[in-house]
Amino acid sequence: MQTDSSFTFVLFGGTGDLSMRKILPALFEAHRAGGMLAESGKIFAVARHIEDRADYLEWVNGHVKPHVSKNGLDEAAWASFLERIEFVKIDLGNAEDFVLLRDAIQDLPGIRVFYLATGPSLFVPICRALASVGLNENSRIVLEKPLGYDLKSSNAINDAVGEIFAEEQIYRIDHYLGKEPVQNLLALRFGNALFEPLWRREWVESIQITIAEELGVEARGDFYDNTGALRDMVQNHLLQLLSIVAMEPPHSMDSDSVRDEKLRVLRALKPIDPRDITKVAVRGQYHSGVIRGNAVPAYATEAGVKPDSTTETFVAVKVEIENWRWAGVPFFLRTGKRLADRVAEIVVNFRAVPHSALGASALRAGANRLVIRLQPNETIRLYCLAKQPGEGMNLASVHLDLAFDQFFREGQMEAYQRLLLDVINGRLALFVRRDEQEAAWRWVEPILNEWSTSNRPPKPYASGTWGPAAASAMLAQHGTCWLEEEN
Repeated sequence: MQTDSSFTFVLFGGTGDLSMRKILPALFEAHRAGGMLAESGKIFAVARHIEDRADYLEWVNGHVKPHVSKNGLDEAAWASFLERIEFVKIDLGNAEDFVLLRDAIQDLPGIRVFYLATGPSLFVPICRALASVGLNENSRIVLEKPLGYDLKSSNAINDAVGEIFAEEQIYRIDHYLGKEPVQNLLALRFGNALFEPLWRREWVESIQITIAEELGVEARGDFYDNTGALRDMVQNHLLQLLSIVAMEPPHSMDSDSVRDEKLRVLRALKPIDPRDITKVAVRGQYHSGVIRGNAVPAYATEAGVKPDSTTETFVAVKVEIENWRWAGVPFFLRTGKRLADRVAEIVVNFRAVPHSALGASALRAGANRLVIRLQPNETIRLYCLAKQPGEGMNLASVHLDLAFDQFFREGQMEAYQRLLLDVINGRLALFVRRDEQEAAWRWVEPILNEWSTSNRPPKPYASGTWGPAAASAMLAQHGTCWLEEEN
């Protein structure tokens, strides 16, 4: 698709939490940087509980501004950013209101971007209403997760949206793919000869991918209790990160080349036999506990959660990839709420040396590993063994830091900022294609079905810990353990 520098960015759910914390701050950062957004570009917010533009700008000043002023705020840049923002009051349940939006934007130059920061139940009605007033032409649609509840519902949404927008117009966003260390993982693998010979079953013992949160469900109890960690995190974020780690080198970095290789990984995931789910998947639910010195409640007592809920707030799964590169290498995925720390990282554990003349410490698991930290601090760190100073040959773990902030003076771009710029500029490589999404849903579906029909409750774990003991036991069977001591 061709694009020019001009754009109209229409934000549905303009007063929602995502718009407040992520989307509008990301657009402001791109605006403040200069040159990233065309001067003629406009932002149209859509909501029904605000009357006019003046009221909306007051809301932006009160709710969005605190999220962009943590490191100081350029008031002139903020004032000029507000000049970009327009507002249209629309009841999303009334298709006739979309005439107001069409009249407001139809004569503006450039590409149109419609960002659906709404619940998935509104995706299809919004798309149909846009089409009814001719706004699906020369446009792009951004869909936030979750896209469906299972494979069937996901296909239903994709079918309906696909009748209105072509696949190259649809941007299914997964913000983890926009994080700087994920981009650097691609550069590390495909821009250097050092790691490629090691990135395979002969030299990799196991790989861990963790997304851990200290927070509970907060004010999202109703939503989360009908979703759970497997749908909320594993089906999208974790499997997307796995596909980036495990993919073959694409012939170029164009969108379909990258996504074709990711799809091959997802299609090569070893199907899970329902009889083996208790061996390869652990689900847990947090109970009360203490995090950073503060007592926190059990999941079942959170607002909006059913007292007898069996929804999982923790998942750990073992994944195998049935291809030449990764046969026999276990991938361990883990995510949870109310855990001991907030961290997202990828850990590549290399195999120990085949024989050590330097003692048993050279043979211990994880002595050589690569840690790609996605949050809270974004780093890549390579661990190896070195001799301790002094008498004897005593080995200790040391590490090499890839400190990008010391090499590059410009600050790192936030994930949403990168992805929003990619939408405006028509770059699809970091967005999920429909066939990728279907492959991911197809793989998790046996777990979803077994958990929904079994009478086994989730395993309890105390808030402030690293989850149920069964998750550690699963790794112990493979002679390894979760990496939990990094700072």
